[in-house]
Amino acid sequence: MTLLEARNLNTYYGESHILRDVDLSVRHNEMVCLIGRNGVGKTTFLKSLIGLLTPRSGGIFLEGNPLERKPPHQRARLGIGYVPQGREIISHLSVEENLLLGMEALPGGLNQNKKIDSFIYELFPILHKFLARRGGDLSGGQQQQLAIARALLGSPKLLLLDEPTEGIQPNIVQDIETAVKRIILEKGIGVLLVEQHLHFVRQADRYYAMQRGGIVATGQTEDLSQAVVDKFLSV
Repeated sequence: MTLLEARNLNTYYGESHILRDVDLSVRHNEMVCLIGRNGVGKTTFLKSLIGLLTPRSGGIFLEGNPLERKPPHQRARLGIGYVPQGREIISHLSVEENLLLGMEALPGGLNQNKKIDSFIYELFPILHKFLARRGGDLSGGQQQQLAIARALLGSPKLLLLDEPTEGIQPNIVQDIETAVKRIILEKGIGVLLVEQHLHFVRQADRYYAMQRGGIVATGQTEDLSQAVVDKFLSV
């Protein structure tokens, strides 16, 4: 069964038509990358999936179940994890407190879930070392690891990552790539990645290219041509 399916999605900001008849799917155990230049609608698409924006028409389905009428917190509890661009770590809370917030998406929320899965520390050992440190005192790369870990603690079926390597040092970019591949392989999570970093893009199984709010190309990333890279990834 397809994990995520978006059909003919149209989203507006006021009267500005941003997403135009977007069709996209993600399967279980699959990473799909959405590429395109800045400002073409990629983040708008992710926000439409999680419920932060309301599409004017079209459908969003998680394992065949329609999501359009469900608010963001219900979509999270149904299995969508979201790591936004900019990470949105709560700076005055500790690393541990930020991690615990991710478990609000689990049945019973924080009232019934207090134990952090040790798998998180296998993925990102630095977080275990810095549990008592304030989130705002971490480096950008460490905050990105924390944001991904926080989303994973909600046990998502689908993980949405919005430019997770933006502004991050190369060694942590590699750590994040390795972690994402592990969660797909070991946890069976589907991943929808918005990314400009070509090496990370090529780790995906399939790609969709967006231009002016519409999907204009798609295919297997192993067949991603230099012409497509130049058109949709070059600055």
